Amino acid sequence: MSYEVPDLTAVVAEQSHDLLFATVSGAHLYGFPSRDSDVDLRGVHVLPLAEVLGLDHGPETEERTWVRDGVEIDLVTHDVRKFCRLLTRPNGYVLEQLLSPLVVHTTDGHRRLAALAAGCVTSRHGHHYRGFAATQWRLFERTGEIKPLLYTFRALLTGVHLLRTGEVVAHLPTLLEELDGPDYLPGLVEAKVLGEHRALADVGGRPAPERVEADLAHWREELRVARETSDLPEHPPAFEEVHEFVVATRLG
Repeated sequence: MSYEVPDLTAVVAEQSHDLLFATVSGAHLYGFPSRDSDVDLRGVHVLPLAEVLGLDHGPETEERTWVRDGVEIDLVTHDVRKFCRLLTRPNGYVLEQLLSPLVVHTTDGHRRLAALAAGCVTSRHGHHYRGFAATQWRLFERTGEIKPLLYTFRALLTGVHLLRTGEVVAHLPTLLEELDGPDYLPGLVEAKVLGEHRALADVGGRPAPERVEADLAHWREELRVARETSDLPEHPPAFEEVHEFVVATRLG
């Protein structure tokens, strides 16, 4: 299940720097937005040479949160150099943003960079997804909300799929079908529609805590095994090509 996001093309036009791309991330990308979910808009801006070479350096990261047409929008963009530096490290966030199918704004540069993404996927991304899952599980233990529980499983399954295939799939319903994930998660996705911060305790037919913990232990182990047996390289083979892309984009 997914919900349409509002037309955000005007948001792109309002930015102070040219955008290489802008895509939607977060719960909409993961396949479990709530009726009251905000829209996580992510992208890359390109600082002009004057803001890179001069004394006053332009912003490497720009962040803004506001309400538009009744929807809260959370916008974060990185300068192309910072984004590509993250891309050549084991950072699943930027990979998912770059390859998100929910595209608000694209350019030739976006398409060229997306074509290099496969050469930036490494076995070390397993560490990213393991750490993200651990953080979300601690949040679930503290709040008891459905959202961090879904985020936990989403991170583990994305990591396993990535390490096995080299493909970035962030959409939880798709992952559940491909990896035969826990059968109660589709019901929790449906339940989350009613509220961004809905508690698991409020859901009828919810899984027993010991079942959830056993499933998490299973997928943590699957991620560990996938990391150890992955055919992916340890370091990104496209590093030099990404470097050349940054230089060409800046000069262009």
